[in-house]
Amino acid sequence: MANTPSSYSTIPSNTKAWVYSQYGNIEEILKFDPNVPTPHPKKDQVLIKVVAAALNPIDTKRALGYFKDTDSPLPTVPGYDVAGVVVNVGDQVKKFKIGDEVYGDINVNSINDPKTVGSLAEYTVAEEKVLAHKPSSLSFVEAASLPIATITAYQGLEKVEFSSGKSILVLGGAGGVGSLVIQLAKHVFGASRIAATASTSKLELLKKLGADLAIDYTKENYEELAEKFDVVYDAVGESERGLKAVNEGGKVVTIVPPGTPPAIPFGLTSDGAVLEKLKPYLESGKVKPILDPKSPFPFSQTVEAFSHLNTNRAIGKIVIHHIP
Repeated sequence: MANTPSSYSTIPSNTKAWVYSQYGNIEEILKFDPNVPTPHPKKDQVLIKVVAAALNPIDTKRALGYFKDTDSPLPTVPGYDVAGVVVNVGDQVKKFKIGDEVYGDINVNSINDPKTVGSLAEYTVAEEKVLAHKPSSLSFVEAASLPIATITAYQGLEKVEFSSGKSILVLGGAGGVGSLVIQLAKHVFGASRIAATASTSKLELLKKLGADLAIDYTKENYEELAEKFDVVYDAVGESERGLKAVNEGGKVVTIVPPGTPPAIPFGLTSDGAVLEKLKPYLESGKVKPILDPKSPFPFSQTVEAFSHLNTNRAIGKIVIHHIP
């Protein structure tokens, strides 16, 4: 039995949310619904009053039915990344209490049975283990931008045993994941040298993030450089080219399946412990959230926000806020 909230005793039985009832292009199928049943937290879950939510490419792929065989049943409220306030807790929850400010990726596994009510809603639930306390130095909008991208960046670097003194080439360094790979490689893992690719207008951002070499992919073929790297982190789906940019014994990790062997395909496992571990770097400002210049979008403009995401030209993350 969940604890009864005190200051939040007026949790509504229905929640405002963005919903789709069939698979297709998310910009065409997403509809506003003011009457989605508010989810109830299970024993190991908390109920979150959502303040901000970030969009991710996986939202678009899920809506297209890419993994409908393992998806939760329709209708679906999309959204993985969340930042908000705990308003109710299951009776086995130990880490959080009502009133705590939290953030995380609400789906333990992004493809197998993701939640029916995601973070693009007034209220959503998440397991205690996928959440972390929001760093006090970050706004809810900044915090919402981090979970999927940060955990993917961190776990991907761990997957290839990245460590101090190694060099790395990040493909797609200005994107949501790539911008965090650069920062984590530099400040957390101690990279000796960081190269990254982006289009012409984003090269300055790469340098600000910590790249020693900013490569304009519209003018240069990075795989033809004389310099080779210990690790290539592919955030754009170019693992075949990436394999030509690693040195002997080097590794390529790709977050865009299936990947060209021996590149290592990788998908995250949502884990609040990773966010807690990185909290000192976030609090100190060494690792910074990167928000797209158009962010944040108001809740009412969620469809427009997805249109912007689907241009594949966003810088950093697209975040929704002012959720009712």
